[in-house]
Amino acid sequence: MSTGALGTRWAVAYATSSGSDEASVVISSSRSPETLRPAPQQWEEMIAKLEKLSVHHNGRVAIYLKDLRGGREWTYHPDDLFPSASLIKLPVMACVFTKMKEGGLTLDSSMTLRRRERIGGSGRLKWAPDGSKYTVREVLERMITESDNTAMRMLLDEVGFDYFARGFTGSLGLTYTQIHPEGLSLDNRRIPNENYTTAREMGGLLERMYRGQLVDRFSSEMMLEYMKGLKTRKRLARPLPVGWQLAHKTGLLRGACHDVGIVMTPQGEYVLAVLTGQNANYHDAKNFIEKLAATSYKYMRIDSDIARADGAGAALR
Repeated sequence: MSTGALGTRWAVAYATSSGSDEASVVISSSRSPETLRPAPQQWEEMIAKLEKLSVHHNGRVAIYLKDLRGGREWTYHPDDLFPSASLIKLPVMACVFTKMKEGGLTLDSSMTLRRRERIGGSGRLKWAPDGSKYTVREVLERMITESDNTAMRMLLDEVGFDYFARGFTGSLGLTYTQIHPEGLSLDNRRIPNENYTTAREMGGLLERMYRGQLVDRFSSEMMLEYMKGLKTRKRLARPLPVGWQLAHKTGLLRGACHDVGIVMTPQGEYVLAVLTGQNANYHDAKNFIEKLAATSYKYMRIDSDIARADGAGAALR
């Protein structure tokens, strides 16, 4: 198991007692254990609680958690495949920025809404009159902040579907995250050629974005700003402490319920990608993601002398 490239001063890796790679932690940092926040012991307490929550969830779960300053990482089924739902819009957005970098398209380029591009589900563009004109900037913003499906369809048509199919595996370097026309269906039944993704690949895209390496620094910063504007206040966003920021994207389709994001705290930033599938119902899945988020927020917000309130039976905030 790789410990990454952020440093080799100290490193620890372990897997579950079953010997599988279902849950694992990697610590790789040029910072000493004494300067990490949360401290190593509290980090271990946190991931023990996260794993316990995951094991008891009534459905499939995948998690990718990475401390972007300290380099520590914890994963749970990170390479399992899940229907991507609206998470597909993150690599679609990245491909659009790649196209702009190559030339022939800009944020101010004009786009025209056509009848064939209307699609149900999230977003307001489906109600706009045929022939309505928008800039690429406006369509990208709606696709991310409102998870607008019609906006995504407009971008797919504007750039060309084959460009995205090549870009996922080419410029973005994705292995499991792919895009198929059938996978964009809003049908809740199982379909052939599903669009799948993994927690690790979503987390990897987010880390590259954070480091200014997804397309380029300008593009990465623009994508982060769009994600900060996501209008939902549920899942990862609901328990977010005052003063923190969250750049994230949700997904909900065919029994899958996801939220992936970069959490920005006074102590540092970290990636939290939570994918769930085969859920008994969406309400429980959303609550599960909120509990995971609240647990991580609790440990990420405290300093070296962490309060041990949960030992006295304190409720999650």
